[in-house]
Amino acid sequence: MSENRTGPALCHTERVVDGTTVVELRGEIDLFTAPPLSALLDLLSAGLCPDVVLDLRRVSFLDCSGLRLLCRTRNRIRARQGRLRLVLDSAGLLRVLRYAGLAGVFEVLPCPPEALAAGPAAGAVSATTC
Repeated sequence: MSENRTGPALCHTERVVDGTTVVELRGEIDLFTAPPLSALLDLLSAGLCPDVVLDLRRVSFLDCSGLRLLCRTRNRIRARQGRLRLVLDSAGLLRVLRYAGLAGVFEVLPCPPEALAAGPAAGAVSATTC
């Protein structure tokens, strides 16, 4: 049995600015896209004291696989004395977090911190994958 994926693929852009890894996600985080995203986030949070910002403003859908991924990433980063921040401006995604009882669990920002919002700066590393 094969699954035909009709929804938008998940794309991401990652960059490191002043020691903070910013991952901008676009598309859907679901059963199909969560495993490769999990592998990426594991890699980005492997070191001591990781500082990660997940920009979810362009995420159009988040299912329970996506919620599990966010919780797993948060726990992994906290275990390494790091920091995870989510950038959300969607009432829908905020509502999903609230209904799942996770509204107070994550540090949520309406926009990226100023230094991180400007995009790659001198000395920044950037990559895009779709």
